[in-house]
Amino acid sequence: MKTKELSEDLRKKIIEKYRNGNGYTVISKQLDVPRSTVRETISRWLVHGTTASLPRKGRPCKLNQRTRQKLVRDATTKPHITLKELQSVAEAAGVKIHESTISRTLHQSNLFGRVARKKPLLKKQHQKARLEYARRHIEDNPTKWDKILWSDETKIELFGVNSKKYVWRKKNTAFDPKHTIPTVKHGGGSIMLWGCFSSSGTGQLVKINGIMDGAVYRNILGQNLMKSARQLKMSRHFVFQQDNDPKHRAKATQEWLKAAKIKVLDWPSQSPDINLIENMWQKLKIAVHKRSPSNLQELESICQEEWAKIPQSYCEKLVRGYPDRLKALIDAKGAATKY
Repeated sequence: MKTKELSEDLRKKIIEKYRNGNGYTVISKQLDVPRSTVRETISRWLVHGTTASLPRKGRPCKLNQRTRQKLVRDATTKPHITLKELQSVAEAAGVKIHESTISRTLHQSNLFGRVARKKPLLKKQHQKARLEYARRHIEDNPTKWDKILWSDETKIELFGVNSKKYVWRKKNTAFDPKHTIPTVKHGGGSIMLWGCFSSSGTGQLVKINGIMDGAVYRNILGQNLMKSARQLKMSRHFVFQQDNDPKHRAKATQEWLKAAKIKVLDWPSQSPDINLIENMWQKLKIAVHKRSPSNLQELESICQEEWAKIPQSYCEKLVRGYPDRLKALIDAKGAATKY
């Protein structure tokens, strides 16, 4: 509720008692007025020579301190709460305010509405495994990561749903054909790719034909894994990184890797944020969609061109920063990181 202002008579009594030598606490008790109100009244009189309320800047806020704190607390403890729900919280406290007022209130407490980042669902066992992985490798010599051949699969759509293009146009010409980007239902098709890289640069990039099962995956490894390692001038003792997809962990795949004497990096599930190739995929997709391929054949060709163009210096920079990811994972106690 809104605080009631002191009467002019009561303000004069406060000043009179102050001039007679009484302190804030004594005046507060004698007149049954909060000490903070006594202090504010006397301060106004000393500075401005008056006890009258001074002109306010703009319309007084409808929110009292208690409701303000309630809104900030709810937004902090329940970050997915909506402005409409917070508006109901305020109304339950007897304050009817607009959503924009709530938004400004939260901004004053450094709370801003942002798009929630999508991260894999992490159960307790996932967080535990991720934390153990980071602790196991945090003290490793940074040069160890130069020996890793990072790999993964990704899907690239012909018309990326998240790609943006800007055009210069006049008002009311937004739907002129030359100002639009042609799209088709379901993105116009897509291709699946397998790729790998190391700090020395990009390895093979392969289009996956048909459904990717264990047999197809082993065939890709057989034709491209050692070829990539040789291309990147990696020693025979390089370490292969793959995630825990079922076709990667299949018994036949594990036996194939063992027979080929390829050492595999231990890997925690649900951990794309610590797989460096995710950054490579993002860079590739941005570059590809800037070129606006018109069909799947052109899409594959452009992917190959842009993959080869990724600078070795970028690959090396990613690998050099890997210890920072491990530290972030430890700081997050195995939970999602910013990467």
